[in-house]
Amino acid sequence: MYCLGIESTAHTFSCAVIEKKQKNGKILSDVRKIYKPPEGEGIHPREASRHHIENSSSVLKQCLDEAKIKINDLDMIAYAGGPGLGPCLRVGAVVARSLSSYYDIPIYPVNHAIGHIELGKLLTGAKNPLVLLVSGGHTMILAFSSGRWRVFGETLDITLGQLLDQFGRSLGFASPCGRKIEELANKSTNYVDLPYVVKGNDVSFSGLLSAAKQSTSKGVQDACYSLQETAFAMIAEATERALAFTRKNEIMIVGGVAANKRLSSMLEDVCKRQKAKFFVVPLNYAGDCGSQIAITGIRESSVYPGAKMKDTFVKQSWRLDSVDVLY
Repeated sequence: MYCLGIESTAHTFSCAVIEKKQKNGKILSDVRKIYKPPEGEGIHPREASRHHIENSSSVLKQCLDEAKIKINDLDMIAYAGGPGLGPCLRVGAVVARSLSSYYDIPIYPVNHAIGHIELGKLLTGAKNPLVLLVSGGHTMILAFSSGRWRVFGETLDITLGQLLDQFGRSLGFASPCGRKIEELANKSTNYVDLPYVVKGNDVSFSGLLSAAKQSTSKGVQDACYSLQETAFAMIAEATERALAFTRKNEIMIVGGVAANKRLSSMLEDVCKRQKAKFFVVPLNYAGDCGSQIAITGIRESSVYPGAKMKDTFVKQSWRLDSVDVLY
């Protein structure tokens, strides 16, 4: 069984083909084109969607070529139904609907955030982890219970990815800014006091962002180092508390910010204290990609035959804890 996954929630348009192998899958191809806004600016939904439209056909062709299959070989098509930026989501949905209706291939709208988790489990081998989902669109601590992913902590305002991007853009960096901030942070060990806000098991980053911007006058490298240390320590504290409460013996990090080595280092220390196994999604698959959509579609195909065309949709706001996971 071959599944085409189409990802278009934000800055990335991606197509991937996964071949179902018993209960798992093998990634045959994963092609991405990423919209890059001007330096110092964030993603403009209209411009990003135009980028996706212009690149969709070439990405799809390259994806099928690398997988060494033709469209007629596909058994199903999955697309990101949300959450995400409306204009960008609609591009992926239109491509998926067009292929599905013309070639009579079953279609599956899937939740982008659940896709991060399913791909992480596929690539790391984690079985029943406490999940830390950290990206531009999400900052959530999650565990699976009674047919849904349950939230055991999350951001009260901006996400961890937004914190890094907004801080980086204030310095004139191009989005996404996480890698540049990590590089500068690695050149300093001088900590500047910044607000540390953990409320229960939730975190708040807006005050930290404002203070970090002001601290750049004392040195950009010190500000980057202090921002990372503070934000990641907040996340690590909340994650450790959730781990102790849920009594899980695995932690898995997924999402774009999972690529940050300092965050992984802090969470590895948490796992050592709590005697848990640590898993982090491979760097190449930490960000948005078609593979996360394809593997989720394959999972869903085990419990229902696909959506009717009139029931396909996009949802800009679609929380993963509202989705029944029946597979």
